[in-house]
Amino acid sequence: MSIRHDLVHSIFKLFRHRENSYATHADRRKMLSHFAGTLADLGYGLRNIGGLKQKHVIAVVKYWKEKNLAVSTIKNRLAAVRKMCSRLGKPMLVPSNTALGIGKRCYVPKRNRAIYNPDFSGITNQHIRISLELQRVFGLRREESIKIKPHLADKGNRIELLPTWCKGGRSRIVPVRTDEQRFWLEQAKELAGRFGNSLIPEKSSYIRHRNVYEKQVLRAGLRNLHGLRHAYAQQRYRQLTGWDSPLCGGPCSRDLTTVQKKLDYEVRVILSEELGHSREQITVNYLGR
Repeated sequence: MSIRHDLVHSIFKLFRHRENSYATHADRRKMLSHFAGTLADLGYGLRNIGGLKQKHVIAVVKYWKEKNLAVSTIKNRLAAVRKMCSRLGKPMLVPSNTALGIGKRCYVPKRNRAIYNPDFSGITNQHIRISLELQRVFGLRREESIKIKPHLADKGNRIELLPTWCKGGRSRIVPVRTDEQRFWLEQAKELAGRFGNSLIPEKSSYIRHRNVYEKQVLRAGLRNLHGLRHAYAQQRYRQLTGWDSPLCGGPCSRDLTTVQKKLDYEVRVILSEELGHSREQITVNYLGR
C-alpha cells in the first residue's frame, strides 16, 4: 500500500465512531484526507498519524499558504487537524493561527456571489429539482433542503426547520411570504407523500441521496449553489429596507442616515436568523457593508 493510503487509513480509524452529523463527519474526513495527501506530496514518509509532529503541521500550512488558499479554507482545515490531534492525545500539537501567520478571515466579499434565475432544466431527478427550488425560495442550505419533512415544516405563514435538519443543530423559522414559496412547498409535500417523509427517496439514505444531488448538479452545469442563499438574502434585504444592499449597488453603511442605519442593522439581524446564523456580522458576506 502507498504511504498516502496507510496514513489516511490511520486517520479514519480515529474517526470510526461518528460524533456529529453525517455531513460534518464526511467534511472532516475530506479535509483530513487533504492534509494526509499534502504530507505525502511533500515527501514525508509518515504512514501512521500517531507519529505526527509539529514540523509536519507547519510544513503543510506553509504549503497551503504558498498555494494561496483562502484564509477561511486554511482555518477550516486546521480545525479538523486540531480535532484529530485531540483524539491523538496531542491537543497542543497545532500552533495558534497567529503563530502560523494566518490572518483574519475577510468577511467583506469582493464580488457578488448571488445566483439569480438559475436554469434547473438539466435536473432530471424530481427530488433534487424540488430541493433546489426550496434552496432558492427559502434560502435553505443543501442539507436542509434534502432532509426537510415538508408536511411537518409547513406552519402556514412560515416553515419551521428542526435541529436535525440544520447545520450545528440550530433550528430556525423562515416566513412564507410569496405565492412562489407556497407553490414549491406544496410540490415538496406532494412528492414526499406521507406526513413524516423527507425529500430523501424511500430506500435511500442522506449520504447516498446527497451523492445523487452532486452528480445531477454537475451534469446540469451548475456551480456554487450556495449563491442561491445569497440571492435570497439580497431580495429579502431589499424587501425589508426598501433599497438594494451594497453588493447590489445600494448605499454603503457610511452613506446611510441615522434612521437608515438603525433599520439596516435590524434587518440584518432578521436575515441572520432566517439564514441560520447567530451573528449580524455574517450578513456582510451576503450583502456587503
